[in-house]
Amino acid sequence: MKLENTKAQMRKGVLEYCILLVLNGEPLYASDIIQALKEAKMIVVEGTLYPLLTRLKNAGLLGYRWEESTQGPPRKYYELTEKGKKFLGELEGSWSELVDAVEKIKKNRA
Repeated sequence: MKLENTKAQMRKGVLEYCILLVLNGEPLYASDIIQALKEAKMIVVEGTLYPLLTRLKNAGLLGYRWEESTQGPPRKYYELTEKGKKFLGELEGSWSELVDAVEKIKKNRA
């Protein structure tokens, strides 16, 4: 088993949650989302991001709006819907439970 494969699978498992976290608070353009994820070491490329954004949009968790750009065509800005904000709150609780469970296992085996 290769460490890089396992790490990649772990990142994929939390990527949707991270996208919702990044969008919590302000609408962002896709390249801004990618930049925020890269800064957090959650490496992602456009080919990975756009299908996830579409899936989250189709689930009613994200909406988007078009804004004119002074540097080219209009840009699509993604933002959390009310349903997305509620879902993010639920995920935050689940994430805390998961982290607590892993920490408990680590402490019991140390």
